[in-house]
Amino acid sequence: MGEDRYHVGSFALTSRLFVGTGKYKNFDVMQAALAASGCEVVTVAVRRDVLSPDGGKKRESILDYLDLTRYTVLPNTAGCFNAKDAVRSAKLSRELLEALGNPGMKWVKIEVLADTKTLLPDPIGTLEATRELVADGFEVLAYTNDDPILAKKLKDAGAVSVMPLGSPIGSGQGILNPANIQLCIEYLKEGDADYPVIVDAGVGTASDVTIAMELGADGVLLNTGIAAAGDPVRMAAAMAHGVKAGRLAFLSGRIPKKRYASASSPPGGVIAASGQRL
Repeated sequence: MGEDRYHVGSFALTSRLFVGTGKYKNFDVMQAALAASGCEVVTVAVRRDVLSPDGGKKRESILDYLDLTRYTVLPNTAGCFNAKDAVRSAKLSRELLEALGNPGMKWVKIEVLADTKTLLPDPIGTLEATRELVADGFEVLAYTNDDPILAKKLKDAGAVSVMPLGSPIGSGQGILNPANIQLCIEYLKEGDADYPVIVDAGVGTASDVTIAMELGADGVLLNTGIAAAGDPVRMAAAMAHGVKAGRLAFLSGRIPKKRYASASSPPGGVIAASGQRL
């Protein structure tokens, strides 16, 4: 098989696994897990506590432990509960990554959350922030509910990728509504088969990743499923295999489901009890 490259905005990628940098026991485990995942893109929540008062980095920042020549940083606006804060966070990340010379300065994963209990996206705030950031020159990846109508509106607003959730952030429930994920993919790829759809949030194990890819997603973004696993490094490797297996299965085309059995061997030539061949 040849190289299975795809594009998200101006970025050409090979790995279809995007991995987060939060919740790890320590930075050494994070580094080993990222390497085992084979990812090219890591997502980081860039907040004020990443910066020192003069605009430089503080010690012990996650960014100090990332090989910025190896990984493209996808900054996210995690923890923002309105469009104004999300836009401010995105602009802060652009300034920081530009100073560090990382190409991630071009894009942002927009998260505008509705409440602290569910951490579900606020659809109105997400759409508002997407429009503003696109107008400001960002390549926006929009984290959203598994609502095909909203997904299409975000694409129409200029998002370079829409990222429907599999289930709530960090829940480990996997893909709760595969029918809606398929509808999102169908709506977003209508007339534009190469438009990248990335399933984000709720992944608990490798089979969840495989399911997302079998549904036709172009990639999967996850954090807790690796970082909170008993062995994050092994789980990261498992997630990498899950992405590849799901992608191959989707490209291969699964058999249709049937109500009744269908023999895999032809009925002719069976040996009867009398010893005669039927």
